[in-house]
Amino acid sequence: MPKGYWVSVYRTISDPEKLAAYNKLAGPAVQLGGGRPLVRGGRVAAYDAGIAERTVLIEFDTFEQAVAARESAAYQEALVALSDGVERDFRIVEGTE
Repeated sequence: MPKGYWVSVYRTISDPEKLAAYNKLAGPAVQLGGGRPLVRGGRVAAYDAGIAERTVLIEFDTFEQAVAARESAAYQEALVALSDGVERDFRIVEGTE
């Protein structure tokens, strides 16, 4: 069964304090949902229309598990803490295997 992935690319971080509050809540929520961080920040080389800003990649055993983790009460609480502190492109994608 194909894995599921959260892909989050930050366009801007306007409030680092809100991002820090989000990170404190999101980490445990992701772990509770079965997610494993593969990329969390670090160096970025952006090409084409890419933005060299913070990028996060989380792996889940299935696409459905990734969606359920995003919809969980614990992760929704993290999103409230983040509110308008960042602008990001967040998507859930299905892996090839």
